[in-house]
Amino acid sequence: MKAFSRQEILSVIVIFFVLFLVSVPNFTVAWQRSRDVTRKDDLGFMLKALDSFINNSNSFPLGTDAGEIIACFKDGEDPEYDDMGNIINFVPCRWGEGSFLGNLPNDPQEDKGMTYFYVSNGRRYQIFGSLERTDQDEYDPKVAARKIGCGARICNFGRAYSNTPLDKTLTEYENEMDAKK
Repeated sequence: MKAFSRQEILSVIVIFFVLFLVSVPNFTVAWQRSRDVTRKDDLGFMLKALDSFINNSNSFPLGTDAGEIIACFKDGEDPEYDDMGNIINFVPCRWGEGSFLGNLPNDPQEDKGMTYFYVSNGRRYQIFGSLERTDQDEYDPKVAARKIGCGARICNFGRAYSNTPLDKTLTEYENEMDAKK
C-alpha cells in the first residue's frame, strides 16, 4: 500500500482549511440568529405573562429605572394585599429569577452583560431587547434611537401593551393621548 505524498497531504490540509474558513462565518450567523429567536420568544413569553398578570390585578407591575420588573417577594415573605385585592409588597426582580409572573427569562448572552429592559407606569408597559442581527423584521431603528441600555448593547426591538408605541416614552405617549381628548 502506497502512502500519501507530501504534496497530497498538503493539498488535503489546504482544502480543509478553506472549508473551515468558509464555514465559520455561517456558523456565527446561525448562532446569532438562534440567540435572536430566543430573544423574540422571551419577549413573547413576557407579553403573555403580563396579560395574565393584569387579568388578576388592576395594573401591570411597575418597572425600576434599571429596567427590572417589580414582581418578586423578599425571601420567605408572603403576599400582602391592599383593600382592592392588589399585592403591595413586590420588590424588583433580577432577570432570570422566579417571580409572580413565573421564571423571568435571561438574555442568551447574559454572561456577556446583555439583559432585557422593562418600563411600566402600571397602565402600560414596554419591554425591550437587543437583536444581534439588524436584518431582522423586528429590528426597529426608532427603538435604537432612544438609546435604552439592554446591558452591554443598545436595545433595538421590543414589545408593548396594546397599541403603545415603542419609539416614545410612556409619558410622551400618554401626554399625546390626553392632548387628543
